[in-house]
This record gives sequence, C-alpha cells and structure tokens, in this order.
Amino acid sequence: MRHKPQDARLAAYRKGHRAEWLALIALIFKGYRPVARRARNTFGEIDLIVRKGALIVFVEVKARVSEGEALDAVGYAAQRRIEAAGEQWIAEQADAAKLNWRFDVVAVKPWKWPVHFIDVW
Repeated sequence: MRHKPQDARLAAYRKGHRAEWLALIALIFKGYRPVARRARNTFGEIDLIVRKGALIVFVEVKARVSEGEALDAVGYAAQRRIEAAGEQWIAEQADAAKLNWRFDVVAVKPWKWPVHFIDVW
C-alpha cells in the first residue's frame, strides 16, 4: 500500500510534537519554566520559549538520529528566521529591558534522553 504525501506530512507533524514535548520535559528538569510552544509571529515560528529568571531561551527542537544531524539541520536561514521571530517576541514583552536571551537547540534522538545545546548561535 502506498502512502499519500498527506500521510507523510501528518507523521512528520506528530513526530515534531513528540520531540517538542520530550525537549520541554528535559528543559523543565533542568530548571527552565515553559513560556510558549510553537510561538508564531510575522517572522516565523519558535518551537519552544522557556525562561529561567531573567533569561529567555528560544529553543529549536530537531528530531534526528544523531546530534550532529540535529545541529546541521538548523542552517543559516533558519537561524536568521528564528532570531527575527525571537526579537519580535522580546519587543512585545512588558519587561523586555530586563530580559537577556539566547538561542538553543535540543536534539531528540530515538530512544535517548534529549541533548540540550546551549547558545548555539
């Protein structure tokens, strides 16, 4: 039986949701507080936004078979898009002047605990 392209998109969507939940759980265990999931604005979407004190972390989650593949999957264009979306999100916060922020990646590998890469760009 052949799969329709729509089935592949749905499978990828579900895989992405599972990876984001696993990444969020790992970050909560590290002391981060969830702020938003799949935050959208005019510049794009940010997978996760978490907070620890005055630090806001914009997290790109990648489900891949290796950590290297996950990091490689966040190319220059994706970084610029996420930065722009993050800067717009920060600008909309009432306490924006008091906040620090950075951009992290969480690699979610099959049957492994997610790996958190801090301040990737």
